[in-house]
Amino acid sequence: MLTLTGTGAGGATMTSREIADICEARHNDVVVTIERLIGEGVLRLGRDTQRAHQPDGGGRPTMIYDLDKRDCLIVVSGYSAVLRARIIDRWMELEAVPDPATPPSFAAALRLAADQQEVIEAQALELAAAAPAVEFVERYVDSTGLKGFRQVAKLLKAKENEFREFLLAEKVLYRLGGEMAPFAQHLDAGRFAVRAGTAIKTGHAYNSAQFTPKGVNWVAGEFARWQVARRAVEEGDHA
Repeated sequence: MLTLTGTGAGGATMTSREIADICEARHNDVVVTIERLIGEGVLRLGRDTQRAHQPDGGGRPTMIYDLDKRDCLIVVSGYSAVLRARIIDRWMELEAVPDPATPPSFAAALRLAADQQEVIEAQALELAAAAPAVEFVERYVDSTGLKGFRQVAKLLKAKENEFREFLLAEKVLYRLGGEMAPFAQHLDAGRFAVRAGTAIKTGHAYNSAQFTPKGVNWVAGEFARWQVARRAVEEGDHA
């Protein structure tokens, strides 16, 4: 890939080889043009512009020129508009890439600091929102019993419709024949247990997905984070 050659205080340069490649020209022809313009005193020669170049894969070294933007554009001024445009586009592309050695502007530094502060504040809000869930988990974690959907919603002090929306949206549970069933990855992770039962009044057989203590522990934190993200979206829509 073609790159500008950094030259310290002298600025960036493009080589005669790069010019030839971009313009699909013979390098010797480009060199002839450069040397003619040097002879005419048109090109600036404030620094050494000629050096040896070892071709990729070995071979005989050739001499190439390093030209700054001004001299480069003068060299291609006699080329067709299409070729001149290629060189200009390449310079614009390369100059658009920030120099890692250049320190950021004061405004950019302020923006970076503000972005970092926003991340810190968002994390603090997430932790604050998760605090009730963490407190609940600490009280519940010693239990070994299974909990159903409504029991967990009550323990989390969550509205059932909102808790159900979370479970479906985040692909924790899915609807199966009028029942809620856990996705395989959550079942394999030990967050749920499926219990078979029979309705007393109708005798209808059913499967009930119930949260294990491990599942309650996990879903408490995930539900808190989901609520924080949802509120952030809602506040953004109203802004």
